[in-house]
Amino acid sequence: MRVLIVGAGIAGVAAARGFLAAGHEVTVLERSPALRETGYAIMIWHNGTTVLRDLGVRMDGAGQRLDAVELRSSQGRRVMVMDLERLAADFGAPVISLPRRVLLDRLAEGLPAGIFRFGARFAKLHDDGRSVRAETEDGAQYTADLLIGADGVNSQVRTALFGPRPARPTGTATWQGLIKAPFDPGTRALLFLGPQGDFGMNPSGDGTLQWLIDFRLRPGDVAEPRKAALAALRQRYGSWASPVPDLLEALSEDDLELFPHRRHPAPLRWGRGRSVLIGDAVHAMPPMLAQGAGQGLEDVSALLRALAATGQDPAGALAAYARGRRRPATLASALATQAVATGGPRAMLTQSEWALRGAVAMPGGLGTWMLRTLIRGVSTRL
Repeated sequence: MRVLIVGAGIAGVAAARGFLAAGHEVTVLERSPALRETGYAIMIWHNGTTVLRDLGVRMDGAGQRLDAVELRSSQGRRVMVMDLERLAADFGAPVISLPRRVLLDRLAEGLPAGIFRFGARFAKLHDDGRSVRAETEDGAQYTADLLIGADGVNSQVRTALFGPRPARPTGTATWQGLIKAPFDPGTRALLFLGPQGDFGMNPSGDGTLQWLIDFRLRPGDVAEPRKAALAALRQRYGSWASPVPDLLEALSEDDLELFPHRRHPAPLRWGRGRSVLIGDAVHAMPPMLAQGAGQGLEDVSALLRALAATGQDPAGALAAYARGRRRPATLASALATQAVATGGPRAMLTQSEWALRGAVAMPGGLGTWMLRTLIRGVSTRL
């Protein structure tokens, strides 16, 4: 079968790898002049690393394997520990934090260079139910038996299929960056919770540390100069427990970037005819649960399984794929949108020091159990 993939991000390159391994002819259209190695670090949970293993992706030496997630109050009080090694034993796959470019390189490793058409900007789609044809802005045309839209939150394939339905802002945002750690980053992720927002630190391999601050977006935040933003972050979070002040002092204005959150609620229809959407093109979500990349990998896995189960019948496979993935992706999106209180009365009630002090009384294994339940709930692979 001829498979045409629009977009060479994580989901798109994973799909290319999977469909090539299944014996299909694959072409990938990517608007950039090369694989995009921008972005910072990402966390891949047990469901995502399981799919990476299925796809034969070599992950040795990539990033940092995490053994726990530790939640603390803004004053350093330990609230909860989630045992990732225990879950790795249960699921048969670890949690890894690594730079996005490293993951993309590993996904592309061993793929024939000739499958990529760089500088190819998708423009039009024609799908007659028997085949699908994509046209790029320069007039080139590509015909296939199946087209996969993996072109992200601003998906032009989605627009071609269903009309313009822009992702909606959630009113929250993340300041984040990836730096050489100014202290030993260890092997566990730290998340500090406070009324002003959430401050996370994830060791990401080779002595690097991904840091992130989730907060309620205010008027003027997007246009605020980085120098002023860094001074404001130091003032706002500088009194939090160690090592938050140490990290803030180590930052320069070049180390931070603002990412306003947007969301595409998963639609009832994930495709039409012989065209289908995966990843952020169909269910873009805030990064608060770190499931964006994982859900894209889940889509790839589910689509490959659906095609194998239906004897390579695209129409039947696409319907089965959408039915199976809709509920887990919708749950992941909803939880990511609502997971973290980032300012206002809700944060005062749930993330103040006195409220978090009460959480310490919860059973020690509750956090691990909750995380296990969440991962199973958003996965169709595990």
